Amino acid sequence: MVGEQIRSGRSTRRSSPSTSPADAVRAAEPDDVVVVGRGPIATAVAAAWGEGVRTIDEVPVDTPHDALVGATVVVLVAHPGDLVGSSVKGRREHEAAVVAHTQRVVGAARAVGARHVVAIGSAVVHGAWADRPVIHDTDPLPRADEAAREGLVGDLLAAEAVLERARRRKAPLVTVLRPAAVVGVGIDTFVTRHFEAPRLLTVRGAVRQWQFVHVEDLASAAKFAVTHRLAGVLAVGADDVLEPAQVEAAAGMRRVELAAATAFGTAERLHRVGVLPAPASELAFVVYPWTVAADRLREAGWVPRWSSADCLDVLLEGVQGRVAVAGRRVGTRDAAALGAAGAAVALIGTAAVWRQARARRRP
Repeated sequence: MVGEQIRSGRSTRRSSPSTSPADAVRAAEPDDVVVVGRGPIATAVAAAWGEGVRTIDEVPVDTPHDALVGATVVVLVAHPGDLVGSSVKGRREHEAAVVAHTQRVVGAARAVGARHVVAIGSAVVHGAWADRPVIHDTDPLPRADEAAREGLVGDLLAAEAVLERARRRKAPLVTVLRPAAVVGVGIDTFVTRHFEAPRLLTVRGAVRQWQFVHVEDLASAAKFAVTHRLAGVLAVGADDVLEPAQVEAAAGMRRVELAAATAFGTAERLHRVGVLPAPASELAFVVYPWTVAADRLREAGWVPRWSSADCLDVLLEGVQGRVAVAGRRVGTRDAAALGAAGAAVALIGTAAVWRQARARRRP
């Protein structure tokens, strides 16, 4: 560890011998923080800084710098943590919108003289597959194919391309946080919905270890990065990793095992007819591992408050009373039948169920 350990949610400011007087004076002044984004992650980040933080959903197209006037720190929440609030635009249209907005945020932050821009994304940009090694801060991003650029992954890759170019300039400092699977109040993602299913879906031949990060720890990591002037990419995750048997026991759920071709092929068909809210490629993140090692944060002294085991408890409490099949929430009457049938049958038969339901609603 470099320096003393600092528990998540607490931070100190220390001037190094090389800090200039001007920097020392500025470090003693409170930051004017603007959080850009909507959803539960943005809410948690704003709460981490306490009173006085400003929040906006997005930086407007017209005079974008006006929205950030006075800001010394800008936090861009690229990962909203809200599946319901996800855009329904076409992929290319939405990706272009993400690029344009990220450019406005970075440009406006530079125009108002902000010293630090922190972007909150996700480690999903690294991909997931069977036998995937632990993700480190310095790991390069794999080349994403067209299928993998759909949904959240595509949005985050588009935003990171802009941020990578911004990092090459002297100011402002740019930090990108890539957390493990996020849990907490209001968090609704394809990972949390995996635990709303009647059974835990697994892929034959793959061992899916689980790692989480609580949204409060993610928010504290953002604040820690600003306090300690950490630039570049920072992975964020709990210290422990859970084995499949531990997760199944804690959740009180049995698993169902399918061949990869069956699982992904069915998911693709369900997404095509509008039943599966996330693209089929994102199924990889619930059946294959993508754990992270928060190397640089640990070395700087950041320690998360929540373990993966604690986070799983939070997740399970949050999904009580909800039932989702293939990521799509269903009503109580349907849930009983789907639960009795088992996840394998439900996964394959959901498309027909929803087509029938839509037919009944038609005049």
